[in-house]
Amino acid sequence: MPSKTVTVGSAVGLHARPAALIAEAVAKSGASVTLATPGGNPVDAGSPLMIMTLGAKKGTDVEVSSDDEAALAQIAEMVERDLDAE
Repeated sequence: MPSKTVTVGSAVGLHARPAALIAEAVAKSGASVTLATPGGNPVDAGSPLMIMTLGAKKGTDVEVSSDDEAALAQIAEMVERDLDAE
């Protein structure tokens, strides 16, 4: 499965608001997308709760994986943005 490693940009990490926005985008895409921290197990990016279990703080590397290239690019870009600033 294609993947891209990006750095979390949200000031407080992937907590409730960023996780909800990412999960919503995954649901709208209809694609299967996973997120994983280095050495961790991949989690379903369509679930805000699963995203929050990563414990990813600002500056943490996260691997975004999906067979859908458009969804992969969109979610990777969202992880890199400060979603709390919007």
